[in-house]
Amino acid sequence: MKRTLKIFPKMLLAILVLTIAIGGTTSCTSKKKLAAEEHAADVSRAVKDLNKIIDGSSSWTLDEQAKKVAAIKSKNLGDAEVDRLIEEAEEAISRKRAEADRLAEEERLRQEEEARLRANQSEFSVIDNQLGSIAGAASIDEANMLISTSLNQYATPDIPVLIIISQAGGFNDYDRPTTISKFLNYLKDKKQYKYKVESVKRDGLGKITEMELIVK
Repeated sequence: MKRTLKIFPKMLLAILVLTIAIGGTTSCTSKKKLAAEEHAADVSRAVKDLNKIIDGSSSWTLDEQAKKVAAIKSKNLGDAEVDRLIEEAEEAISRKRAEADRLAEEERLRQEEEARLRANQSEFSVIDNQLGSIAGAASIDEANMLISTSLNQYATPDIPVLIIISQAGGFNDYDRPTTISKFLNYLKDKKQYKYKVESVKRDGLGKITEMELIVK
């Protein structure tokens, strides 16, 4: 009986040690399994997000897409498919940025051209009104006064006036060239202004050195 009592504590200790060992092994196995599951989930999410970036189906901005790719890269998932998709996603983002830059530049140039045309139309409207006033003058004296005033904005009375009579295929067909002085007197005599200013050239002082009209 005494011998049995002596052995019993040793058996309990052995059982305890065995239980701890088994528990530790089970715990380690569970942690590895959990880590593997988390890694698989990370890989799955990465593949899904990267494919969205590549095929353009995401609603993320380019900056958000770049951050997504950087975050995935930082995880170092060690997955061949993820590594391949990261490279493709980076290339896709680079292409999209280049396209966005191109479109932005096109829009900037379009706005500049619209602004230039608006400015020209405003400037040309003033000249058109002046020329129309000469043609519509109530008397010869009034027309002569308007001609004298109008000539002040031209470099000389002999600057060329080019009149477009037709346009086709990007080319202009011109009437016989004349000078601003002759043209203004022509309007005075004809009493009709059937043209529209198409373009003007100016010198360093802002004086008109050449004017192009088109028949309306």
